Amino acid sequence: MTRLGETLRAYQARDPAARSRLEIFLLYPGVHAIIFHRVSHWLWTHHLCFLARLNSQISRHLTGIEIHPGARIGRRFVVDHGMGIVIGETAEVGDDVLLYHGVTLGGTGKDTGKRHPTIGNNVMIACGAKVLGPFTVGDNSRIAANAVVLSEIPSDATAVGVPARVVRVAGEKTDYADRVDQIHITDPIQKELQILQSRLEFLEEQMEKEKEHEAV
Repeated sequence: MTRLGETLRAYQARDPAARSRLEIFLLYPGVHAIIFHRVSHWLWTHHLCFLARLNSQISRHLTGIEIHPGARIGRRFVVDHGMGIVIGETAEVGDDVLLYHGVTLGGTGKDTGKRHPTIGNNVMIACGAKVLGPFTVGDNSRIAANAVVLSEIPSDATAVGVPARVVRVAGEKTDYADRVDQIHITDPIQKELQILQSRLEFLEEQMEKEKEHEAV
């Protein structure tokens, strides 16, 4: 009950839309997911693996949040909205971590044993971010929305981009920060369409030249 109480207080502190602890307890899927996970993890560590997976799948269907029973989750874990979150078997999450919807703490498929990331204390991972591989994201770090993190992030850092690069450490800009333009980002679909359009114009010109040549 102590852990539940501090989790509810953490939600209340981090979510300005939260009006009461009762509302958080009854209506917030992130709270339900972590309650289910505590049970699943206990079952997993006591070698009741089938029951652990069954419980975690029930949680997934009810909340939209998938946490493998083997994952280790710290205290005051807060999930904002939560839909689409996936946390892998060997992931480790520290205390006071905040995740937004669509976050994946996953593997790359290349590793064995420890396959998933270790997230430090007081880390924030924004919506849609993917953290993939058996490395550490340091304490107090921030991962930007839709970033794809494939290597270690130091403490007190901010990482953005695909693949993610550290743009700030302890409030100071890194050299990479000046090379990142998060406003004027090239749309890959638009770029492909432009290439196709150029190719089409070239082929049309070639066809016109062939017609002129045949006419002569």
